[in-house]
Amino acid sequence: MNKTSQTIAFIVCIAICLGAGGIGAIATTPEIDQWYATIEKPKWNPPAFVFGPVWTTLFVLMATAAWLVWKPGGFKAAKTPLILFAIQLVLNVAWSWVFFHFHQPGWAFVEILVLWFAIVATTIAFFNRQKVAGWLMLPYLGWVTFASVLNFAIWQLN
Repeated sequence: MNKTSQTIAFIVCIAICLGAGGIGAIATTPEIDQWYATIEKPKWNPPAFVFGPVWTTLFVLMATAAWLVWKPGGFKAAKTPLILFAIQLVLNVAWSWVFFHFHQPGWAFVEILVLWFAIVATTIAFFNRQKVAGWLMLPYLGWVTFASVLNFAIWQLN
């Protein structure tokens, strides 16, 4: 595969991941100063300005990981890891809608647990295909682990 094709594929991976973040933001952003501001949160809830840069960084790391998995042999050679990646990406977007748009922290907690397992499965598949890709998924897994605990705390407080 030539460098131009690889560069285009990398840009597509970035666009897909940041696009997923954008779709999640459609549900999230209007609720930050509305519903989310009115609910109880634990004292250790991060300030709102932290989430944007963290998620942008995570989406870029995820995109890079997916590209590294795709790069050696294309989609056909990496079908299972990339399908797992797509599933966890859809679940990521869905969480924003369940939690923020529909104001359902209990159901969002159930959904984020499914997301967490999908990320674990994806990370394992990425490690098996390309070690660096697996490592690039670990910050995302860590953040979603934290987000799961935060989601649970918010659900219990409300």
